[in-house]
Amino acid sequence: MTRAPRARTLLGLAAASVAALALAACSTGAPAASESAGDDEYGLVNAGTLTVATEGTYRPFSFHEDGSGDLVGYDVEVAEAVADKLGLEIEFEETQWDAIFAGLDAGRFDVIANQVSINPEREEQYLFSSPYTVSPGVIVVKEGDTSISSFDDLAGKTTAQSLTSNWYALAQESGANVEAVEGWAQAVTLLEQGRVDATINDKLTYLDDVQTNGERGLAVAAETDDPSLSAFALTKDKADLVAAIDAALEELRAEGVLAELGEKYFGADVSE
Repeated sequence: MTRAPRARTLLGLAAASVAALALAACSTGAPAASESAGDDEYGLVNAGTLTVATEGTYRPFSFHEDGSGDLVGYDVEVAEAVADKLGLEIEFEETQWDAIFAGLDAGRFDVIANQVSINPEREEQYLFSSPYTVSPGVIVVKEGDTSISSFDDLAGKTTAQSLTSNWYALAQESGANVEAVEGWAQAVTLLEQGRVDATINDKLTYLDDVQTNGERGLAVAAETDDPSLSAFALTKDKADLVAAIDAALEELRAEGVLAELGEKYFGADVSE
């Protein structure tokens, strides 16, 4: 007659043990499956945080604001908007360009946001999000110059180009005589002085110049048909994160957020 109560007692102890084990497991701090599913899916370096590599010295894309010292820029704000859409915190790892891909390969961060242009060589090694920057090459001339309206019109003209840039080769292919310069600032100075007829560069550089220095008597005469496309770069194992970023970018584009950021930094929508 005493066995029934004892059986109930043992069952009660077993149930209590199971409950205690469950509570102990919870007390270890390990997240529940529903809490960690997103992080496991994305394979983030730090759970709940999108770790982003950027230079921090590349105005107007990634730089420290005068006065406050805050990290700002077009790429920085696009990355922040994407992280917000994904419900993630964001942490920036400022890294020199020469070391940025090595850091990505080593797993120090999840993504690079630093105007990384998409090209076949990089696509062999990395995954890319959909582009958030689209920038064709442009011919810049003095305002009012009607002698140049296409790349064919550069034949016999003089352009100012950096010898190490892709635009130098394009100028030569177009039949231009090339005056070697160290960069954009020197090229536009020669153009303003009338010592060259034009310079070729990417449209973002021209728009940034107008945004920074105001109108200075220059104009775009023609654009290339194959713009440079810049996107977030990720390692090949981050396919799920790429898909999530693409969905976020699509929403930000539809909501006009990317256009607003383009207007803020360039005076124009540069996202498409």
